[in-house]
Amino acid sequence: MALKSRGISNMKRNSLSSMHRQSGASALVILIMVLFFGGLLTLALKLGPAYLDDKTISEAVESIRDTEGLSRMGPAQIRSLINKRLIVNNVRSLEAEAITVEKQGDVAVIKVEYDYRTNLFSNVDAIVHFKHEYEMSGQ
Repeated sequence: MALKSRGISNMKRNSLSSMHRQSGASALVILIMVLFFGGLLTLALKLGPAYLDDKTISEAVESIRDTEGLSRMGPAQIRSLINKRLIVNNVRSLEAEAITVEKQGDVAVIKVEYDYRTNLFSNVDAIVHFKHEYEMSGQ
């Protein structure tokens, strides 16, 4: 019985001494982690709006697929229809030249190609290039 209790006390002593040896992450490791995750957060906050706008633009262009008489509309009318939907969705950063509309018979080929540029910090910029092509025949 004394042997059994001595083993338990040794285990307690060993676990206590090992707890003192474990000190956790050093200040340098914590600093590196903060800088890394801070950089990721900065990228997300700076580039996130570009991808949200691109999703809105894609949805606006896709939504004209259900427009009645699309196959009879000319390129200027289709572009005007897309621009109206972009204004309603508060997308004002897209230049008019970024959208090209071509008619191939009853099919309208809509191409959207543009760049999004933002300043990350100091003299470091990020440029994101978006390019989409849609073929729509309408109703």
